[in-house]
Amino acid sequence: MNTEAVRPIMLVSACLVGCRVRYDAAIFEERDECLQRYWERGLVLPFCPETAGGLPTPREPAEISGGTGQDVLAGDGKVLTCTRADVTDNFLTGARLALAAMRQFSIHTAVLKDGSPSCGTTRIYDGCFRGRTVPGQGVTAALLGAHNVALFSERSLSRLDIRI
Repeated sequence: MNTEAVRPIMLVSACLVGCRVRYDAAIFEERDECLQRYWERGLVLPFCPETAGGLPTPREPAEISGGTGQDVLAGDGKVLTCTRADVTDNFLTGARLALAAMRQFSIHTAVLKDGSPSCGTTRIYDGCFRGRTVPGQGVTAALLGAHNVALFSERSLSRLDIRI
């Protein structure tokens, strides 16, 4: 009998596994089968950097103003809501907590929601609240990537089975 405890092997944006953490409190009804299998086996650590950073659900939409997640980490960009409230500190706190959680569990892989100002791995919104995306990473994705975490978006999950 195998008595070894199951431990998570990947951090996943909590919204992708059905947690009600999105800014608009919506739940993704369509979930990836591969990711769902990992979730059911206890191999997923769901994490929302925005709620971990102290933001409520629901909350105003936010976008990065003045660049990308890398710019926010460098102090050259900000994360602002649609009413121009500065939530940069919340996003930085959430990113740091995500990294700390990954270190605690020795996780080196993250599946993050593309487009998010926290979790975007390849695209983020342009900061003007017009629904347009631009190439770039969110704050959490940028911090995790800088620490050699293998980043996947919900669109690149077909490559995930190969990595794990």
